[in-house]
Amino acid sequence: MSPNTVTSYCHDVEAFLEAVDVAPRAVTTEDIEKYLGRVTAQGLSKRSTARLVSALRNFFDWCVEEGEVQENPCDRVDAPKLGKYLPAVLSVEEVTAILESVDLRKPFGKRDRAILEVLYGCGLRVSEAASLRISHVHLAEGFVDVIGKGDKQRLVPLGEVAADAIRAYLPERPEPAERSCEDILFLNRFGKPLSRVSIFNLVKDQAMAAGIQKEISPHTFRHSFATHLIENGADLRIVQEMLGHESILTTEIYTHIDTQTWHRSVLEHHPRKK
Repeated sequence: MSPNTVTSYCHDVEAFLEAVDVAPRAVTTEDIEKYLGRVTAQGLSKRSTARLVSALRNFFDWCVEEGEVQENPCDRVDAPKLGKYLPAVLSVEEVTAILESVDLRKPFGKRDRAILEVLYGCGLRVSEAASLRISHVHLAEGFVDVIGKGDKQRLVPLGEVAADAIRAYLPERPEPAERSCEDILFLNRFGKPLSRVSIFNLVKDQAMAAGIQKEISPHTFRHSFATHLIENGADLRIVQEMLGHESILTTEIYTHIDTQTWHRSVLEHHPRKK
């Protein structure tokens, strides 16, 4: 699992154990069901609840393997059924409005514009953007070398607009605070790598500045990148490669977002059209 998934699972298990306040060997199925009822009543989404159940089931499977408990109390707990997840997507006009809302005259304005251009232009995950290295950005050749989930490497084309934004930022990039930061592209004012939270806040601030009312995150740019590619006729396998999806089933979600585009395309190319 990715480090972010591990962190999330650990947080879920720790929060549960703190809430029930008993040793793992004393936890019952009723304890888990009561806790789930409490957090869902507080507004936890179905998706987050399913992740919580998965985290607890994995944790207690480990406890069984270690001989800490006799049986997994989570085995009789049902995770919520999840429907087809359709991510929020920005229109091209909304993306443009957010990108152009960045004031390039402000300190770090050029950095912020470059981050947003890379998120949308390359469809990167927030963690991939935060850890992007200068040595992995090939401006002249027009691509970036991305290290994604599970340390898997992929090459993603870098458009001229995004490349120009990076070129404009580089002369103003802060002095790295230490040797480990020297190759990190996006640095904060202290010369250290930007956190995922900082990029989340950047996206929300610029969406607000652009007057976008949708609830968005850095991942929304990734969803929009994939959707716009498919709407404009990109092959699904190519989009899968660009996003770094292991299974094309994950990429297929983007074919459901704008059914009118696909409906029109099929009818226009069907041999029985009038």
